[in-house]
Amino acid sequence: AGARPPRRRRPQLISSVEPARLRLTRLDERIYGEFRRCFGSLRVDRLDPEELKSEEAKAVRGPGGHAATPGASACVTRCPPQKWRPFCLHFEGLVEDFNLGTLLRLDCREGYSEENTIFATRIQFLAIEIARNREGCNDVVYNGAVKPAPAGAPG
Repeated sequence: AGARPPRRRRPQLISSVEPARLRLTRLDERIYGEFRRCFGSLRVDRLDPEELKSEEAKAVRGPGGHAATPGASACVTRCPPQKWRPFCLHFEGLVEDFNLGTLLRLDCREGYSEENTIFATRIQFLAIEIARNREGCNDVVYNGAVKPAPAGAPG
């Protein structure tokens, strides 16, 4: 077996369009609004894998398939804080392949690598990347791609 040829770098969408102006779906506003209602304090620049995958981050299913937390009143936004399953199911039938698996960067300042990715659903990916774009977290990627290096800088 010979050595693999080097991978050609493809231009990334995030580095070619100003993130705040980038639309990932026709439902970006709705996805972002629901995401921030359900996960208002979730830090999106550097994700903690436990906030995405732990059993605590998944909702207990109640009657009718809705999220239920013992001893808690019903949540008007359909998902208790830090509960991904009801958030994801809210987009069933609205976002194509909402529960399809995809890779998500843990730290938005870094590229895709084994250490910097986690397996997530498509709706989790969309919600987090839309939030990163709206909140300026992905600006570092865009700014690094469009701004030339200062004169005399190593490169």
